[in-house]
This record gives sequence, C-alpha cells and structure tokens, in this order.
Amino acid sequence: MRIRRETPADIAAVDRLIGRAFDGHPHSDGSEPAIVRRLRKAEALELALVAEEDGEILGHIAFSPVGFEDGSDGWFGLGPLSVEPSHQRQGIGSSLMLGGLELMRDDNAAGVVLVGDPKFYTRFGFQSDTDLSMEGVPPENLLALPFDGDIPKGQVAFHRAFFGDL
Repeated sequence: MRIRRETPADIAAVDRLIGRAFDGHPHSDGSEPAIVRRLRKAEALELALVAEEDGEILGHIAFSPVGFEDGSDGWFGLGPLSVEPSHQRQGIGSSLMLGGLELMRDDNAAGVVLVGDPKFYTRFGFQSDTDLSMEGVPPENLLALPFDGDIPKGQVAFHRAFFGDL
C-alpha cells in the first residue's frame, strides 16, 4: 500500500469510497461525499491523500482551513477520513493520519482540529480542550492537535462546505 496525494483521476473512485465508508455509520448523515465535492469546488481542499494498493483506492483523508473565534490562523480541519469497509482495522486510516499530519507539519500548519471518536484520535496526540467549542458537538468529540503553541480558544468554524453552503 502507498499513501499519495489525490489526483483528478482519483475523484470518482474517492467519491464512491467515501459513500461506502460512511454508509450506515451511526454518526453519519450521508453527506460526507458531498462535503469533499464542495471542498474541491470551493478550492478549499488544502490536502487530500489516498491509500492505494494494486491500483485500488482503499482510503482517503481530507484537510481544509478552519477559523477560530479568537482569530487564530494556520489551522486545518481534518475530515472526512474514509477507509473501504472491507479493509478497515488494517492500519489504513492510521497510515493516512500519520502521512497527512506529517505533510501538514511540513507545510507549517499551526495545528489540526477534528470532530471524531477520542478513542481513535487521541493515539495521534489529539486532545479535547474545554476552551474550544463547536455548536452541536459534544466537547469530548471536538479534538485538536497543536503543532506549535496552544490550542485556540472559543468557537471553531469548519469551512462552509461542511454545511452545504456554497
């Protein structure tokens, strides 16, 4: 398996993969493929990586800019992270995470924030912070990983593509 940057030739396969990865997931409303399409359309997909094996796309991760109430900049939102259902729990998601975080650090990002399961993401250094919030998200599921400095304070705002606004 190799982790590489997404190319235009990957888009259709990635769209189908994201749909399969979140189909029936209890915390999904099925909007994940549309979120990535809208991020691309808005040119807000800062980094997109795929996990590929024998020419088949088995995983995908997306990073896009976020804003904070305290004005902190240089931060990015992670998500969605998708792995082909038949290949989950085989380290593909972890490989995408590690590769994506390394590239974000190399690009001098201040940090990454996400909404997700702390059981999975804390192993990569993500943590919740009571001074960080997002409407409708339980505090324990809003996680941040600062690369340099502190976690921003106040409300976090993911790109409007996450909410269907474009």
